[in-house]
Amino acid sequence: LFTFILFVLCCVRINFTLGQRFYESELNGFAEPVVAELLFTTIVTLLWCVLMLCIFFIKKLELEFLRLYWHELLGLVILWLLWLGGAAAASSIFGDLSFCQGSQACQILSAFLAFAWLGLITLTVMLIVSTVVMVETTRNGRKVLDEALPSRV
Repeated sequence: LFTFILFVLCCVRINFTLGQRFYESELNGFAEPVVAELLFTTIVTLLWCVLMLCIFFIKKLELEFLRLYWHELLGLVILWLLWLGGAAAASSIFGDLSFCQGSQACQILSAFLAFAWLGLITLTVMLIVSTVVMVETTRNGRKVLDEALPSRV
């Protein structure tokens, strides 16, 4: 849900930025690469969610590159790094926005920052839970990292 909301906010911000470029000629090169990076991150995350749901719910879907727990953990770590980079870069670029909360553009940026950090926090919790479960099952003698992902079969 946070990913989809951030995706929409990225699209709104890009639309606003493109509109500014057309109306204000002195803003040559006015671009925000961090918005594009978070747009890419949200698209990859949405595709990852759809892929994981398909693996879980579609009985005949077996992907060689994504069938073990450690594959899933690796994917979560990559997503976490993308989210961390995007949220940190957005925070360093846009910073404190409390001075301009009267404008719609500033409100969009505030929501943009909030959902970037909420997505990162959610992903961090998922990584922590996955790691704790994997460590606990390893202590019980199982090698969960080499086990196949569950499905609804």
